[in-house]
Amino acid sequence: MSNRPTPLTDKLHAYLLEHSLRESQAARALREETAALPEHNMQIAPEQGQFMQMLARLMGARRYIEVGVFTGYSTLVMAEALPADARILACDISHEWTRIAQRHWENAGVSERIELMLAPAVQTLESRLEEGDAGQWDMAFIDAHKPEYIDYYEACLKLVRRGGLILVDNTLWDGKVVDPAADDENTRAIRTFNEHINDDTRVDISLVPVADGLTLCRKR
Repeated sequence: MSNRPTPLTDKLHAYLLEHSLRESQAARALREETAALPEHNMQIAPEQGQFMQMLARLMGARRYIEVGVFTGYSTLVMAEALPADARILACDISHEWTRIAQRHWENAGVSERIELMLAPAVQTLESRLEEGDAGQWDMAFIDAHKPEYIDYYEACLKLVRRGGLILVDNTLWDGKVVDPAADDENTRAIRTFNEHINDDTRVDISLVPVADGLTLCRKR
């Protein structure tokens, strides 16, 4: 037995999904359509979506921010986990990908609780702060342009309430964070973000080896 994460082989991953995944038909349909896109790896893993649902239910979240929507899988599964009167702010800049999202949100019957903002996310978040939304949100999920991660995080930290949760995706970055040969802009940005979070006493943190690494930041 080891106290390190068990290596997730294809066979073990299949076992994990078979024995724990509870995915709605609507979510599966969206995930399968996205799988046919060249950019399909931008979609979160279904087990990560289920983990995020669990966190939302445990904390009784009702107001949720998503930075980076892509085709809307994470938005959809979170909408399924939140109460019917929940409010979701979904930030993206792509009309093409979010058209897919909106179609599936409609099919799943959750579109009315999702406000999609097609504009640079920092701009959207700052506008909500100017409107008096500071401390009014329960959860946020960041999965967008990596060089702007710190900017997204700082805005979300102002928007979420004390005890609120910010989830940040891709923080292990396919292992490149510890590869000295990896020196591209995105890898440098993830490393810088991880260092920023590690030193941030405003939050409690846990980097969980789910999918490509998911950092949980609880606002103190």
